[in-house]
Amino acid sequence: MVPAPLGAQTLPQRHVMAVPPDLHQQYLQACQNLSQPENHFVARMLQEADKSDNSGWAKGITLKIAGNNRLVPVQRVTDEDVQVLASVLCSAVFVTGLDLKYNMLTDVGVKHVAAFLQENSTLRYLNLMFNDIGTSGAELIANALRRNETLSHLRMTGNKIGTKGGMCFASMLQVNCTLEKLDLGDCDLGTQCLIAIASVLTQNKAVKAINLNRPLLYSQEEHTTVHIALMLRNNSSLVELHLCKHEMKSFGVERLCEALYENCSLRYLDLSCNKITRDDVKFLGELLKQNQTLEILDLNSNRIEDDGAIYLSEALALYNRTLKALSVVSNNISGKGLVALSQSMKINMELSYIYIWGNNLDEAACVAFSELIQAGRLKPNCTDVEPYEVDGHAHLAELSHGLKKHYYWTPSYGQGKNAAANASLAIVAVSEYF
Repeated sequence: MVPAPLGAQTLPQRHVMAVPPDLHQQYLQACQNLSQPENHFVARMLQEADKSDNSGWAKGITLKIAGNNRLVPVQRVTDEDVQVLASVLCSAVFVTGLDLKYNMLTDVGVKHVAAFLQENSTLRYLNLMFNDIGTSGAELIANALRRNETLSHLRMTGNKIGTKGGMCFASMLQVNCTLEKLDLGDCDLGTQCLIAIASVLTQNKAVKAINLNRPLLYSQEEHTTVHIALMLRNNSSLVELHLCKHEMKSFGVERLCEALYENCSLRYLDLSCNKITRDDVKFLGELLKQNQTLEILDLNSNRIEDDGAIYLSEALALYNRTLKALSVVSNNISGKGLVALSQSMKINMELSYIYIWGNNLDEAACVAFSELIQAGRLKPNCTDVEPYEVDGHAHLAELSHGLKKHYYWTPSYGQGKNAAANASLAIVAVSEYF
């Protein structure tokens, strides 16, 4: 079952408070008790949280203390700051999410986060992406999650935990039955670690979405892809899988496709930034003719060219009625292939999102996609191009839409989770923050 978006769960009745505690005042008191200077940014974010309406407190709130906030002066959170914050949040049962991305946390400060995770029974979302957490910090968090039975979504993105840190998470997944979304992208994971995680996921039934982007692989033999394919044959719960920058070529793509003939759960497959060519796409085309599960396929920054685009368009036009989103951004496709994809959309009404920028948008391609958009078949917020005309000739301009626009950042105000900003969030609700 797809989990409800973070923050939507109503807290047990005994936790609902008519008058929420004053987080800001508690923070100032904790700074005094621990003889730590006040972090003015943290204080301001806690003040804003205190202003949440009663319904927000009842459902649970997410504290957004992100170091990349551009709307207010930011004083990034340090190890000392997180010690004070953890002491305040220990009794804040209404806080169900904590966003500490782009701060200055190291392994020293993570020990306070780990202790908090062991004691806390309400936090469901924790974002630690792009801090300075290393191997020992990863071990502390992984050990804490052996006991924690609440956290369902963890982002470690961009922390250089390495293979040893990744192995700690693999070991934790053998025990933890609560974590549903785990992002270990850009964490310098090695071959041994990826194989271990794949092996564990053959048994773990809790994880619904995992990001293994940009590992450090020193072999061209695609051992890790083989193990991930074996996992997909046996795993019936994984919904979302990110394998960006895995140096994947023909052999790996074929192994994955063979596994996905037997897999009936995966809905979002990210193969962006690999070495997939036009010949390799034949395997994906054949898969799409039979697969009845995949809804999103990301082939961004490969080299499928016109022939690859035609293989996909044939499968989508004549056979597949499940795929809803396709990204072929920056794949050296010219008008011939792009026109074929546009023609498939006229036949296949299920394919609603398509991203094509970064290819050779010649006049034939511009005309084809302009017609799709002007006819209403392709909605303006479901693609990354916008038509315009100069001297009677059709052209396409780039729009800032895509499958992963908000992967590294989210807006500090307004709607950050709409379909125009990130199609995967609109289609696959399993990953509110992926």
